[in-house]
Amino acid sequence: MCKVDKPILLEEQFVGRSLVDQFSSNPGFEIHDIPRVRLTRGNHKNPTEAVSGSESEQWQEAMKAEMQSMYDNQVWELTNLPQHCRAVGRKWVFKKKTDMDGNVHTFKARLVAKGFTQTHGIDYDETFSPVAMLKSIRILMAISAYFNYEIWQMDVKTAFLNGKLTEDVYMEQPEGFEDPKNPNKVCKLLKSIYGLKQASRSWNLHFDERIKEFGFAKSEFEPCVYTKFSGSIVTFLVLYVDDILLIGNDVPTLQSVKSWLSKCFQMKDLGEAAYILGIKIYRNRSKRLIGLSQSTYIDKILKKFRMDESKKGFIPMQHGIVLSKTQCPVSSQDQDKMKSVP
Repeated sequence: MCKVDKPILLEEQFVGRSLVDQFSSNPGFEIHDIPRVRLTRGNHKNPTEAVSGSESEQWQEAMKAEMQSMYDNQVWELTNLPQHCRAVGRKWVFKKKTDMDGNVHTFKARLVAKGFTQTHGIDYDETFSPVAMLKSIRILMAISAYFNYEIWQMDVKTAFLNGKLTEDVYMEQPEGFEDPKNPNKVCKLLKSIYGLKQASRSWNLHFDERIKEFGFAKSEFEPCVYTKFSGSIVTFLVLYVDDILLIGNDVPTLQSVKSWLSKCFQMKDLGEAAYILGIKIYRNRSKRLIGLSQSTYIDKILKKFRMDESKKGFIPMQHGIVLSKTQCPVSSQDQDKMKSVP
């Protein structure tokens, strides 16, 4: 740091027009009562541990891929640490990514900065960054079901590395990838690496700037929902950190949005949306129905409380149980205790 002077049942229910009034004035979008979808609610500590196990090959490849992303995005440059400055620490985070059924499909190694060592007013300032609300996604799913819109999904690879830093931030060289010719130098960060306090905000501001260049407008009520209307053509874009949903009624327009995003960022095209934010998406286009399920999460919770072998029922709780707010935990100690109670 350097101090400076400055159960899924696809059923038709309905929601009122008030939920989508903000779109009613746009051409090509007619407001009707729309069907509502119902939502049912190997990691390692360090590189040495990761590369010494039975999955060492997968983790080594994951680390190499992460470093390649750093070089491709020109995240830092090596330099001597200025006097009266302190370098932010760094660490590797290892995680296995799973599909909608809980099967491992990706070994992810992420290099992150130890943002907790940053000092406000010195190497970071504002940190707030919005994300799309789940209810906004559900409303757009309902709209898509009724009007039979396309729902496509994309993922921004190493999204935070696109954010530009305005502060001087120095970081230790990545463990296991130190420059043998310059072991005492540090990384002067040019981009907002994961872990920095301002990383999410820097990425969000950069994305907002680029997507507006393509003609999208940010929703007044939801800062991570963007709209674009051209005659009868309707296009929505939803951003949740690095996950993107593209929704609309015109395939060529959606394709052009994909092309623009791929031009601006390194993108992964996931095709028709089937799984987002841990939620599985079921769709019956002929009946214009969409269902959302968190069955994998439910199974995880059941296993946590050793209830995965319990008898299944078709009602959410035992008949006759009466609950009230007075039974809710009040203190932080009570809340922590209830985390272990099914």
